[in-house]
Amino acid sequence: MMRKTVVLDIVALSFRVVGEHTPFLKSWIEGKKKAIIEPVLPAVTCSAQSVYLTGKYPSEHGIVGNGWYFYDECEIKFWRQSNRLVRSPKIWDHLKAENPEFTCANLFWWYNMYSSVDYAVTPRPLYPADGRKLPDCHSQPMELRDRLQKELGQFPLFSFWGPNTNISATQWIADAAKKVDEWYNPTLNLIYLPHLDYGLQRHGIDFEKIGKDLQEIDQVAEDLITYFEKQGAEVLLLSEYGITNVNQPIHINRILRSAGWIQVKDELGLETLDAGTSQAFAVADHQVAHVHIQNEAIFEQVKSLLRNTPGIEKVLDKNDQVEFGLDHKRSGDLVVVADKNSWFTYYFWMDDAKAPDYARCVDIHRKPGYDPVELLLDPKIKVPLLKVGSKVLKKKLGFRYLMDVIPLDAGLVKGAHGRIPEEDIDKPFIVGGKELIPHQKIEAGDVYDLIYHAVKG
Repeated sequence: MMRKTVVLDIVALSFRVVGEHTPFLKSWIEGKKKAIIEPVLPAVTCSAQSVYLTGKYPSEHGIVGNGWYFYDECEIKFWRQSNRLVRSPKIWDHLKAENPEFTCANLFWWYNMYSSVDYAVTPRPLYPADGRKLPDCHSQPMELRDRLQKELGQFPLFSFWGPNTNISATQWIADAAKKVDEWYNPTLNLIYLPHLDYGLQRHGIDFEKIGKDLQEIDQVAEDLITYFEKQGAEVLLLSEYGITNVNQPIHINRILRSAGWIQVKDELGLETLDAGTSQAFAVADHQVAHVHIQNEAIFEQVKSLLRNTPGIEKVLDKNDQVEFGLDHKRSGDLVVVADKNSWFTYYFWMDDAKAPDYARCVDIHRKPGYDPVELLLDPKIKVPLLKVGSKVLKKKLGFRYLMDVIPLDAGLVKGAHGRIPEEDIDKPFIVGGKELIPHQKIEAGDVYDLIYHAVKG
């Protein structure tokens, strides 16, 4: 007999931020067993979740970051959604093979499309031919999407990511998780709550600014945990990484461009990165960057340049990557890791006047790297509500519009993650029943086993 289990993934939750602003979580955790998770490198969402769900590291499952360079297409792609990109069996495959009656619901964990999970919901905007971007989600079974949106309203995509992020998207996910549980009663519920991530990247560890976010996620967690515990479910609470303060963006592609190795293309007077013809370029992902060197003759030059760049702490070649379970063909020829005060931008232009049009927009699929500045409105906009409102009106009227409201000042970002922090208080953790968690510190790959044993009872 398998035990009903819930895995609640509260992104960016660390013991650094659990306290007076999270009274429920603080009290609930005190009554449970907890363990620090030694995070995977890179400590980012897609890599961490893939380790938790497969028990394998990026060298095996292939998820080397939130995005990577697709060699066959010569393109950098972030935030892909197909579960087939994860090249290892998932925990639900293991459990289903042992008991055909086992079922699993996955609410918003990444790589959630076209998997073998029973019930899935994930963000998936609509892109009509007129250029608009409309909020929506994708589900398995397909009719689940319509059923949820009829009950809960349209999924608030623009509150899920961007300068308008707020608790509504996370609340929608929590409400959807309860509906899915009510309708299908899955054995294992995987629930992703992203809200805390945003304020911490904007402001860093500044409780005056993030206190409200902490209170909001505490209330959502209390509601979900209370709901599932009343059913006798085993609840595991975990996080993927902790966020720490930063004050130094490293424009790694500008450094490589200054050395003559980056190729850009002029498009209507603006510049785009041409990865396929660049001798060396970086795929920036928070505090980790994958550097691809397509001219072997400059390998040592690139390596030396990066080792001598202020803010870069580690430069890992393929041999060095083995130690971190990161030696995969999708990884860069070099993987560079920032120091604790720094993070990597994707910026490749030298003059803001030539930045591509997508740079000033929320455009996670076109940017050749991760851009946390998308969480901020440009402070140079004198009346932001007026400018944003006028663009929203154009959208509602069906006109083409460009939501160019994102600044190009990376110094505005105050929190980051991706490297392995020095202090345990800044690392992710897992909380569960006292009989489930045997040690005070575990490896990221051990999370898979803990989920498995929770379900097996």
